[in-house]
Amino acid sequence: MTTTRRHQVVIVGGGFAGLHAATSLRDAPVQVTLVDRRNFHLFSPLLYQVATGALSPANIAAPLRDVLKKQKNTRVLLGEVIDFDITNHKVLLSDGELDYDTLIVAVGVRHHYFGNEHWEARAPGLKTIEDATEIRRRVLEAFEVAERETNRDEQEKWLTFVIIGGGPTGVELAGALGEIAHHTLRHNFRQVDPSLARIILLEGADRILPVYPPDLSAHATRSLAKLGVTVLTGALVTDIQPGCVTVRSGAQDVQITAQTVLWAAGMQGSPLGRKLAEAAGAPLDRAGRLIVDADLTLPRHPELFVIGDLAHFSHQSGKPLPGVAQVAMQQGSYVARLIRARLAGNSLAPFHYRDYGNMAPIGRAAAVAELGRLHFHGWLGWMMWLFVHLIYIVQFQSRVLVLVQWGWNYFTRSRGARLITGAAGLRFGHPTAAGRGADHPPTP
Repeated sequence: MTTTRRHQVVIVGGGFAGLHAATSLRDAPVQVTLVDRRNFHLFSPLLYQVATGALSPANIAAPLRDVLKKQKNTRVLLGEVIDFDITNHKVLLSDGELDYDTLIVAVGVRHHYFGNEHWEARAPGLKTIEDATEIRRRVLEAFEVAERETNRDEQEKWLTFVIIGGGPTGVELAGALGEIAHHTLRHNFRQVDPSLARIILLEGADRILPVYPPDLSAHATRSLAKLGVTVLTGALVTDIQPGCVTVRSGAQDVQITAQTVLWAAGMQGSPLGRKLAEAAGAPLDRAGRLIVDADLTLPRHPELFVIGDLAHFSHQSGKPLPGVAQVAMQQGSYVARLIRARLAGNSLAPFHYRDYGNMAPIGRAAAVAELGRLHFHGWLGWMMWLFVHLIYIVQFQSRVLVLVQWGWNYFTRSRGARLITGAAGLRFGHPTAAGRGADHPPTP
């Protein structure tokens, strides 16, 4: 007896888009292969809380095999995709290849330094667990170095933090740093007062959260001010050097001395997206995202879907959809429905995004939220943000752990994951101290 070959669906990327496509294909008459170079799904909206010591990495990551273990038509592969053979319907891995009938690419985006890639080492962005723990190391280490610094000017430099980019990520980081400086680290040091830290948020537009309504941007600015954050708008970064950021405001260049600089100003498509564009002859936008048709396929390739942050979809309003989790999840679910419909000989209407609103937290018990025509801020906005994010965390176990940690943090203002990890070690203002601990002081 011969076994009928199932339709092969390969999904590249286990983020919000890829994972929702996979779970939406449960019980479909297909064989799903989800391949990712990481073995976990990352709840990226909470990365900033790992970066600021409120949560541990395990709180916001779920093993993909565990999430999909009951889905019998799905297998998970740990592997690195390096290219695509569109003619022969193959996904090329660093150590093999995968055949597909339908390919879904959901590999997301990375930091965009607008042609200044050398800035990345001096101003890390926030997209991965490694990014988050590196930022956490830099932030906490800055306070440690300031505690030992005897030169007042150098101490002020270590206690100055610059965040570049006033979108949701930049606002979240700035608010969390304000909480750390003014509350979490209070009474933790003897020679330095953490509340003297300068936290500067730079935004090139005329207001922070520019995609939000003006009234919510104003509320966010006031909330950040209460946390000691200085917001500078109309500020364009022209250079980043060790210990110094150059900002152009109007016709004037201003230099800000700071040892800790964080990047939240822009994203660009994954390099793998460019490989797919070259293989399929598909167009890219200026940010390196693939321009997709109304059904999220690539032009002339109905078997190729691009979803999530990597997709430039502007058929609905003339403007590309934002790179947020709810867009990715809806696209993943839509593609799964379309695959089911095609196998049944049917079709679907073009993808239509339903905007349920936007939210951005700003420190403890403060957030802004836009739900259609309704705008919320302060404690109510924060409670709505908490509820929505708990709902969307993939594993129940993680939801419980995060809820308990949030409750503890709320009442105690403590951040229990304030761990300095990584190979750099205490620098104490001297580049030669990298990698040395307290038992190995720098050589004079």
